[in-house]
Amino acid sequence: MHLMAMGRFVALAIFLFTAIYLSVVFAKPPAPAGSHKAVVVELFTSEGCSSCPPADELLGHLRQDLAARNIQVIPLGFHVDYWNSLGWKDRFSAAEFSQRQEQYAHSLRVDGPYTPQMVVDGQLEFVGNNAGQAQRAINQAASQPEIVEVKISVADADQLIVQVKAPASANDANVMLAITEDNLTTKVGSGENGGRTLHHTAVVRELRQIARLHDGGFEANVPFKVEKEWKREDLRATVFVQQGPSGKIQGAASVALMVHPR
Repeated sequence: MHLMAMGRFVALAIFLFTAIYLSVVFAKPPAPAGSHKAVVVELFTSEGCSSCPPADELLGHLRQDLAARNIQVIPLGFHVDYWNSLGWKDRFSAAEFSQRQEQYAHSLRVDGPYTPQMVVDGQLEFVGNNAGQAQRAINQAASQPEIVEVKISVADADQLIVQVKAPASANDANVMLAITEDNLTTKVGSGENGGRTLHHTAVVRELRQIARLHDGGFEANVPFKVEKEWKREDLRATVFVQQGPSGKIQGAASVALMVHPR
């Protein structure tokens, strides 16, 4: 009888321990919906490249498609200029964008620049029309902790409010501003895409460094200029913090420039 009582006691103790453990596990609150970090996706592309239009289309879908999974994608379309001598001059291209890609080729140990190329958060690169690879790279980047907190808002018609909070480990990182434009179309008259109408999203119209981090952060009103040919209703401003010219992107935020000033 004594052994039977002891067995019942042990069984009861195991049951109660299991019940308490499961209640703690399943009562654990889920991660907040906004817990994913913003992921910067850069596409190096050209209107003169026949394999680039599918990558341009993919870049245009990523922001909306992954938003449904609470992943914020910030797309940046950099049009390089080294295709311009091969039959068609890309009106959105710039030598500084080609130079940025060359810096990535060095830091990511790629043989050389190519199009289309995607770079995710300055760390992962792959052929830019590979949708599966893009989703995997973005998921991986979104799961990483956000090292630097970036906030951006519109102060008035030509000024942004930028706030950056960072740990000491982020000192000397570059604070970059990109102005992008959506809903752009080009009828290509010659070259590999001759006769085609190309559609572009998040075309980088301007890229510049606005600060270098020190003492744990940065806060300022930052002026910007909307050129005559840009459509303000399609413009966005993105601020991102990057280690060096082609290192890891540690934080980012984006805002539509049609937002009414606060």
